[in-house]
Amino acid sequence: MAKKLYLSTEDRKISGVCGGIAEYLNVDSTVIRIAWVLFSIFTAMMFGGIIAYIVAAIIIPERS
Repeated sequence: MAKKLYLSTEDRKISGVCGGIAEYLNVDSTVIRIAWVLFSIFTAMMFGGIIAYIVAAIIIPERS
């Protein structure tokens, strides 16, 4: 059975995107959050990272 990506309901700061990705990859959510921030800053796409987060929050389903 394939793993599915869901928004985290337990490990959320804003909408659960980073927590859900961390659960899917089986890593600490802090690592995902730091990576997301660093990616956004160092690629000079701060708003791109924010837009990507919003799109992910809309697209990734919540666990039912």
